[in-house]
Amino acid sequence: MEGLDFIFAPKSIALVGASSTKGKVGHDIFANVIFGGYQGTIYPVNPKAQAIMGVKCYPSLLSIPDPVDLAMVILPPKLALQAAHDCVKKGVKGMVIISAGFKEVGGEGLEIENQIKAVCKEAGIRIVGPNCLGVINPASDVSLNASFSSRMPNSGNISFISQSGALCTAVLDFAADRGFGFSKFISIGNKADVDELDLLKYYHADPKTHVIMIYMEELTRRGKEFIDVAKNITSGENPTPILVIKSGSSVAGAAAAASHTGSLAGSDAAYNAIFSEGGIIRCESVNQLFDFALAFSARKIPTGNRIAIITNAGGPGIIATDMTEHSGLKLAKFSEETVEELKRHLPPTANFHNPVDVIGDAARDRYENALATVISDSNVDGVLIILTPQSMTDAIGTAQAIVQIFKTTQKPIACAFMGVVDVSEGVKILNKNHVPVYDFPENAASALGALNTANRWLNRKRLPDYKTEFDVERARTMIQDFIDRDFLVLGEVEGAELLKCYGFKTLEMKIATSGEEAAGFAEAIGFPVVMKIVSPDILHKSDAKGVKVGIRDRKEAENAFAEIIDNAKAYKESAVIKGVLIQKMASPGDEVILGMNRDIMFGPMVMFGLGGIFVELFKDVIFRIAPFGRNVARRMIKSIKAYPLLTGFRGKPVADIEIIERNLVALSQMVDNHPEIKELDINPLLVHKKGEGATVADVIITLNKKKV
Repeated sequence: MEGLDFIFAPKSIALVGASSTKGKVGHDIFANVIFGGYQGTIYPVNPKAQAIMGVKCYPSLLSIPDPVDLAMVILPPKLALQAAHDCVKKGVKGMVIISAGFKEVGGEGLEIENQIKAVCKEAGIRIVGPNCLGVINPASDVSLNASFSSRMPNSGNISFISQSGALCTAVLDFAADRGFGFSKFISIGNKADVDELDLLKYYHADPKTHVIMIYMEELTRRGKEFIDVAKNITSGENPTPILVIKSGSSVAGAAAAASHTGSLAGSDAAYNAIFSEGGIIRCESVNQLFDFALAFSARKIPTGNRIAIITNAGGPGIIATDMTEHSGLKLAKFSEETVEELKRHLPPTANFHNPVDVIGDAARDRYENALATVISDSNVDGVLIILTPQSMTDAIGTAQAIVQIFKTTQKPIACAFMGVVDVSEGVKILNKNHVPVYDFPENAASALGALNTANRWLNRKRLPDYKTEFDVERARTMIQDFIDRDFLVLGEVEGAELLKCYGFKTLEMKIATSGEEAAGFAEAIGFPVVMKIVSPDILHKSDAKGVKVGIRDRKEAENAFAEIIDNAKAYKESAVIKGVLIQKMASPGDEVILGMNRDIMFGPMVMFGLGGIFVELFKDVIFRIAPFGRNVARRMIKSIKAYPLLTGFRGKPVADIEIIERNLVALSQMVDNHPEIKELDINPLLVHKKGEGATVADVIITLNKKKV
């Protein structure tokens, strides 16, 4: 990205706010730049000092006689604003504002940050921060540690983005312990200018970056833009994996809402949708973030999910087998030739089928022969190797053998060298040669599962989108009419009319205000019918015992009317009751839910899942950012746990999955076209057997008076 080279690889740096007092940020950052071996020129700026650490100090940025690429600013807000003006006059290309007291504290700090942003934007100066750790580039031709972390990481092929400066120092320490190297490392703080999207694009264009890791607290741009950029990075030319750990994953922050969709939605659901649509892999912990990064940095993506396990101990092999299945993998079934070859090299007591047990006294040769044999099997997509230290174990020799084979294959290999002291030298050999190695089999299996996830993403089917024609103008007119009449909660009658504009199949229905009228309507529609309470104050009718199904004659309809009204009054005495809806009873079908909740930051989020009265109990739902096409809709349907119920489970007829796809695409277009729609539930949508479509059985739509 334009301007970011001046951040990551400046030829010269002015440290504005440098200090000669040890322990102060201005001193420690200057020391880190010096001792990190920076290959450019550094100019400390402090009007009260002659020199810092033997380097001549300048009274101001403007007094520096030579050009300056990057200004590191460690000043309080008002002085930082003056520094920004000086940067413009000096022709500085980039600013990293380390100091705090800006947007994060609000008030004057926010105002000053906005002024700095405006000044720099007009001059074309890129800003990192304020309130950030700084920037690190370990490449030998730059060797820049412009941060207040004293640790300069090794050079590697992983680039890191963090919103938290404090977490960065912990990550650097963690990386050093595990032997990780970085290509680029940055803390972005308040994101006054440079944010995740800028850095994702920059890292993707960086030939030294093979894996991107992000610690994220919140996005500052709308989700659709982020999705488009991420999708291009993870699946376009030169695909680069993106791994994210997102803080604040609980659903406690989800706002209470009238609809099922609203109660299940929350910021975390939005982020999950964004990550999934962008091909981003979400990690549950910093430890897992590094586990996955280690696997991806080897740049070996499997072509399938069939894994071979080689172990010298039965227990860990069983653990690995279990974790393999939990990670979306399966044990490979060896060919007869592979089994026979294993028998040639392993003792009779070994297990020649998957998982391969080379027995506890296995030395280098058994591991080497077993690995060479199974990895050559066309039924094997990757290998997990487990080594437990025993008296005859040759951890060093085994590691050397693994490295040799690793260099000759495109299939991923993940190792679990269990223990610390006895296997440490072998682990060092594997790390030095970029072979993923973990402390436990479950970590290795999980990492192989992440590689398989990437493979599925890269090779996902991309079907042509449906050609759709909707009556957008009629829908717009209807919505405006409802808003003009201050009618903001649409029940089945009004909601069904709106859904018809977008191709949904609805049922014939009428509202009755007496038992006699109910019987007449039911007879005209045709028995059997369903009867439901109609009240703007009773949104979930089943809770009020306001639904009767399978009404088969006039007398039953009259009795049902009276009972529904009594139940509604008992449920909520103050409820305004408009009558009872008489509705044609739909043909049987699988109950699913389609919904929408409008997120404040990311816009409309469409939900799909198992429907009916159990939706909030099982929470088997998935969210995606609207609008989207057929491919996203199909992946949504396949993502829920109940998906097998739609595919002919235990003799059930296969459901009409294509109509669900069409309805999801239509709904995503509808809520995108009409920002006045605040929330929506279609629950249930009755999905009939393949070729017979789906019918809206119930719907509730909530409108805003103003577009969101």
